[in-house]
Amino acid sequence: MVKKFGNPSALGQIGDSDLRQLKIFKVVVDCAGFTQAAAELNVTRSAISSSMADLEARLGLKLCNRGRSGFSLTDSGRKIYKYTNDLLACVNEFRLKVNLIHSSLTGELNVGVVNNLISCPKMRIVNSLRKFKNEAPMVKINFVTMPPNEVERRVLGGELDIGIVPQRKEISGLHQHKMYGEKVGLFCGELHPLYALNDFDITDSMLLEYDMVAPNHSIVKSAEELYRDFKVTAEVSDGESIAFLLMTGCFIGFLPINYARQWVEKGQFRQVLANKYEHKKTYVALSSAGQSRDPVVELYLECLTTDAERVGA
Repeated sequence: MVKKFGNPSALGQIGDSDLRQLKIFKVVVDCAGFTQAAAELNVTRSAISSSMADLEARLGLKLCNRGRSGFSLTDSGRKIYKYTNDLLACVNEFRLKVNLIHSSLTGELNVGVVNNLISCPKMRIVNSLRKFKNEAPMVKINFVTMPPNEVERRVLGGELDIGIVPQRKEISGLHQHKMYGEKVGLFCGELHPLYALNDFDITDSMLLEYDMVAPNHSIVKSAEELYRDFKVTAEVSDGESIAFLLMTGCFIGFLPINYARQWVEKGQFRQVLANKYEHKKTYVALSSAGQSRDPVVELYLECLTTDAERVGA
């Protein structure tokens, strides 16, 4: 039975599957047959045969002769082999040129990060900065820490390219790129009346009698509900300010558990009713929605948000 091949007027768009099959075809030719190509690619001979049949059908051309007489290319096969080498060389050249663009990037990257994130075990910011510096060594990095509302204001105003803050309400003009979450708990200082009590002896009504310190900026709705029934008598801009007020023994307040650990281990803070008041805070990277895409910013966002950079517990 003679196998018939089509005669398409045009090949059409080349996709990933076409590139894979052309790479297999190149290996077959370089190995002078299916058996050696199968060993080279660590697949079965039937898989090679199936891929070649699909490629011939896709191109509408007979590329090779195979049988008892051995393997040989047809005239069309020799031409396609040359074109395949040219195509793959162009793909490699494109990849090389893109990498050269990264390594030759210049200018500045302005990043603002909310205070107190250095204690987070998921060191995505550190990892992203290291990767970015390796890929764009000529770019100057300007890095600042500040309260979340100030980070948002500066990203909106164009003073910062990227801002990293706890997730809050959506803000018009800003894109949010989700990063990771960390656990937050309710704490008091060693001078507070609750410090010496067991959790079994602490009731909700008792907690509501004590002064609470809360953030002075907008927060997500689920976090707002945590403060709704408490007696909020102090407002602050960041976690360090909360820690200062907890040390007075006059307030209770929510802090990231990893951040508070430095004082818990010294006996200066304790967590209160962890099973009930522990919750998760999500962090996002902010970028300006109206900003024209700068390759420096694009590269850092890629370094920051790629799953490969999720290191830590």
